[in-house]
Amino acid sequence: MDSKIVMLSVLTAFCCNGTAYAQRSVQTLKKNWQFSKGEVFNAKSAENVSVPHDWAIYGPFDRKNDLQVVAVEQNGEKEATEKTGRTGGLPFIGKGVYRTSFEVPDTTGKTVTLVFDGVMSNARVKLNGKDVAAWPYGYNSFHCTVDGTVKPGSNQLEVSCENKDGQSRWYPGAGIYRNVHVVMTDKVHIPTWGTYVTTPKVCKDYATVSLHMKIEGARQFKKWPYGDAVGVKTVIISPDGKEVASDSSTYIARGQDFAQNFLVEKPMLWGTEDPALYIARTTLSVGGKTVDVYDTRFGIRSIEYIPAKGFFLNGEHTKFKGVNNHHDLGPLGAAVNKSALRHQIEMLQDIGVNAIRTSHNMPAPELVELCDEMGMMLMIEPFDDWGFRPKSPNGYGAVFNEWAERDITNMVEQYRNHPSVVMWSIGNEVPSQWGPVGMNELVMLQDLVHKLDPTRPVTCGMDQIRSVLDNGFAAALDIPSFNYKPQFYEDIYKRMPQQMVLGSETASTVSSRGVYHFPLVMPGTNARHTETHPDNQCSSYDNETCSWSNIPDIDFARDDDHDWVLGQFVWTGFDYLGEPSPYDTDAWPNHSSMFGMIDLASLPKDRYYLYRSQWNKKDNTLHILPHWNWKGREGEVTPIMVYTNYPKAELFINGKSQGVREKNNSTWQNRYRLMWMETVYTPGEVKVVAYDKEGRKAAEKTIRTAGKPHHIMLTTNRKSLAADGEDLLYITVQVADKDGNIVPTDERLVKFSVEGCGAFEATANGDAKCLLPFHKPEMKLFSGAATAIVRSGNKPGTLKFTAKASGVKSATISVPVN
Repeated sequence: MDSKIVMLSVLTAFCCNGTAYAQRSVQTLKKNWQFSKGEVFNAKSAENVSVPHDWAIYGPFDRKNDLQVVAVEQNGEKEATEKTGRTGGLPFIGKGVYRTSFEVPDTTGKTVTLVFDGVMSNARVKLNGKDVAAWPYGYNSFHCTVDGTVKPGSNQLEVSCENKDGQSRWYPGAGIYRNVHVVMTDKVHIPTWGTYVTTPKVCKDYATVSLHMKIEGARQFKKWPYGDAVGVKTVIISPDGKEVASDSSTYIARGQDFAQNFLVEKPMLWGTEDPALYIARTTLSVGGKTVDVYDTRFGIRSIEYIPAKGFFLNGEHTKFKGVNNHHDLGPLGAAVNKSALRHQIEMLQDIGVNAIRTSHNMPAPELVELCDEMGMMLMIEPFDDWGFRPKSPNGYGAVFNEWAERDITNMVEQYRNHPSVVMWSIGNEVPSQWGPVGMNELVMLQDLVHKLDPTRPVTCGMDQIRSVLDNGFAAALDIPSFNYKPQFYEDIYKRMPQQMVLGSETASTVSSRGVYHFPLVMPGTNARHTETHPDNQCSSYDNETCSWSNIPDIDFARDDDHDWVLGQFVWTGFDYLGEPSPYDTDAWPNHSSMFGMIDLASLPKDRYYLYRSQWNKKDNTLHILPHWNWKGREGEVTPIMVYTNYPKAELFINGKSQGVREKNNSTWQNRYRLMWMETVYTPGEVKVVAYDKEGRKAAEKTIRTAGKPHHIMLTTNRKSLAADGEDLLYITVQVADKDGNIVPTDERLVKFSVEGCGAFEATANGDAKCLLPFHKPEMKLFSGAATAIVRSGNKPGTLKFTAKASGVKSATISVPVN
């Protein structure tokens, strides 16, 4: 690519999802599946399930599940040790078989395609007893045409899958955990992911749109010499539903792609604040008769990566304020749910997050569609293992040489039309960084992505800094991105020809929500402090890291001080199942990560507000930590921190001033936090008064020592649900004293019940040590809180949720289901 890499908008093809035209129909096979654990389907023991389905999330947790004895090379480990909970301690290893049936009408003149959004893993597909597809990688979408095997009437579909020992370094899920679709079209049709949209020129007054498409079936008529003529009409529909451009052309089948070009006046641009989406509606006709209608949703936007200047979205300098996320949805497991994904994005956007890296695998289509709709940028990544020196014995490295080209092709063709996608990654911390074999793999992958989509840059998350700077690996990428190397950014910038740096993984600060360890030790100049504790928890003072990582403050400074730092992707937005560092070495029962700004129960940690105070430029932040219930610590030093966007604040304990603190450059932490390190715990009231840059009082906040637990408090993330059987309500469950003060140390067991138009779905409390099952309607509070998740019913009405616990008054809420 040129030294000035210009990325222009490119955007999404989806087969009329949720829409059935007369010429094209899509069935999504959700209900009436039967699942049998084991290699062979057993009708007697099979259970009725709905897809998406994750067979392993129901547990039970066990130390023996996928116990791995390994030395993690990336972490500098030289000797192998037992790693417990590395994949969540859940029983995902094994084989399973799914069966269902679906109906199709007369297939004469029709083509039927099966589309699988993701099957974990080593999927084998049979239709009416015949093998029709196989795909080993569980994170990728794949499809197959079943003409000749499908028949009019009822068709029997069987999907078998297998997870192997040592195939993952985090919880992968198990089974058909993403959606399955049956697409029926005319023989003459646009195939799955068969369009490609680019916008070569974008400016305020106009934008050009180029649409390339594949057209299949046009040669069926065998007219000499090329086949029959197909009429192709495309209209561009604006975000407000108006037709703003059109083209009518004729395609003569010669086997090549077909292109149309359009001019859109006064375009509405896709951006993070206003994610405007267009539709290119393409109609194919033969002999004047419509045979296919295909919608391609896209956005008009420009992206530029300019050396020494940084990243520009629609001409505006923009920092990536990103997070890494694994694909599991906490207590819901790996089974995709659009409502849960929307809830995650809403929480991240409240922080000010504007980008997600799909670490380290292809995302669910629902996530990408939501990012388009909600204005969240994406770096899509396929895998974190190549063929040379694989990390796991049955990980992606075992199939890389045979399958990497097909997996990358599917990934790029599926997602290259989405405006939210602004960068591709081809790997993460691959051992191939260290040798010449890796350069061959890098060039192969990057060249393939460039061929499929020349409009976006390619990167790879690197951690072996000395190797990649010396051997050309980093210089060969469009964008050099590094994991946990902020102290080397200046050196990277001086040596790399790209003259830009991206933090593909940053911070990896560890914390357990509501847990604080004393005495408080703050990191030194390297912004690192690694410590473990007898309770197997990490302090929520946001002062603890793993051996390879750092606290957030140094990454904030790098972003603020250098335009050529493109921004960062924090490890991680949400806690996830597996990788319980620093307690992964025989410290069972830890079974989930502690890296997240948000815990496994979708509850914010203190760190949520530290990032919010820096990244959310629309709303003010004023957050006090720790809580103020410390029975037994009376008279002992209990430091207080305030996370705020305001430059200074004054702290009061029981009305007595503890002094004013102002942000300054004396340390990394003083630049971004207000800290009172010598405050002494006295029960009562803690108040902070914040001042703006002119010294005027701007805001205040108070927390109080809670009294005796009195009643349960319920807080919901939304006021109503859709009656579609898939919408989710997240309910925060806490205990308060008689005055309404939350009791932050309560750990009682709370039981849940649901009546009316909905059902209990799952629960969690964010405690990495808790082994209570997610699917049973009861949960212990952890640091005074837990989350209950309720699923809507299929009929309108009212959902009634009740929480009860011994020793406190119960609580009930009613939510309309519309």
